[in-house]
Amino acid sequence: MCPSDEGICQSCKFQLNSNSSNSSPSSQQASSGSKSRTLLVVLGTVGLGLGLLALSSLLVYLALRSQRSGWVHRTVWWRRWRRHPAAPPSLAELPLDSRLGGGTVEEFSLQSLYEITDNFSEAHKIGSGGFGTVYRATLPGGREVAIKRADVQAAAASSASRRHEQLRRWSEEQRERAFRSELALLSRINHRNLVLLLGFCRERGERVLVYEYMANGTLHDHLHRPPMDPSSPLSSWAARLRLALDAARGIEYLHAYAVPAIIHRDIKSSNILLDEVWTAKVADFGVSLTSPDTEGSVAAGTVGYMDPEYYRLRRLTEKSDVYSFGVVLLELVTGFKAIHRTQEAEGGEGSTTPRNVVEMVVPYIEADDVAGVMDRRVPPASAEELEAVAYVGYVAAECVRAEGQDRPTMGEVVGALERAVAACADRVEPRPEPGGGRRALSRAQSFV
Repeated sequence: MCPSDEGICQSCKFQLNSNSSNSSPSSQQASSGSKSRTLLVVLGTVGLGLGLLALSSLLVYLALRSQRSGWVHRTVWWRRWRRHPAAPPSLAELPLDSRLGGGTVEEFSLQSLYEITDNFSEAHKIGSGGFGTVYRATLPGGREVAIKRADVQAAAASSASRRHEQLRRWSEEQRERAFRSELALLSRINHRNLVLLLGFCRERGERVLVYEYMANGTLHDHLHRPPMDPSSPLSSWAARLRLALDAARGIEYLHAYAVPAIIHRDIKSSNILLDEVWTAKVADFGVSLTSPDTEGSVAAGTVGYMDPEYYRLRRLTEKSDVYSFGVVLLELVTGFKAIHRTQEAEGGEGSTTPRNVVEMVVPYIEADDVAGVMDRRVPPASAEELEAVAYVGYVAAECVRAEGQDRPTMGEVVGALERAVAACADRVEPRPEPGGGRRALSRAQSFV
């Protein structure tokens, strides 16, 4: 105020303005600097947090990947190859153990196989089929083996064969990739009711598999080559049902416990082998190693055993194997071949007509007359054996139903056969019954 107390004079205005202009910039700068520092701290904290979160996520991902990469990777490429078998994965896509044959089987040189089979001589030959020829040999360590050699030249030369077009499209590189892919899977299969794969050879276009030797041959030969040896286990009903249970367990393993699941495609009595103690083992579940095929080509399988639904629709499922195994059960019960020739009374002496065992036998089973078609070469059945064999007949009839969705799973078949074997007083522990206790075997409760 002016000394006269009459207002603000010019000099006072000047002093007031000077004081205001001198103090304002410093306070504004202080306020601005404080805000900048706060913003930097906030941004730094957020950035550090995000970085730590990203690093933690990366470490967790890498840990999970290292634990699961094996089976996840194999499952992905296997499923892709099964859907599009004409375009197998490149070798770079396969896991390391696939490139090395799985690490659990031996790779034999072709020269070593020539040596132990005397150049694949007839003296070592024990069987042959569409896949090629099987030879018996002894490894340097003394172990007997069965050597399955694919007939590559015959397959390539059969221009009139049903697979000619498919084989032509497969280049050698594709066959090699497919061979290694399936070999990686089969080398991890180990079950007491599956014939064990011991090794392989892939040289100069050859595809050779080496399996454990099965001393007692095939179930087919023991069933259908007369006369039946009285000392053979197939001369008793209890033993027949036990062999059926052995084979069923092997197939169940392929369907339910192998990763990925394996569909055999050619279940038949000649692919069920018997070892030195008469344990039944399923063979040829790796048949596509030596004979590539696709879903679009002619259906794989054997006449008489082939699932009619698969033959008609070309849709392969586990239930196709169930049908084929049902035919094997009918063989065991009746002693008839899958395609059985019966005498035609009106056709003249020596005239026969082929009949499918399913068409011939299932009507008897449907009429509850299993005893009317039981193999008469086996000694008369006891009451318990008759009950068990009739029950297996009902199981077989369920397995060969026309539509796959109406057939049981192999797990259900195994459970039913365990009950039948137990009813024959055989020393096999059955799976627990719901509610406990023994029940009489009947058609109505086959798969309860």
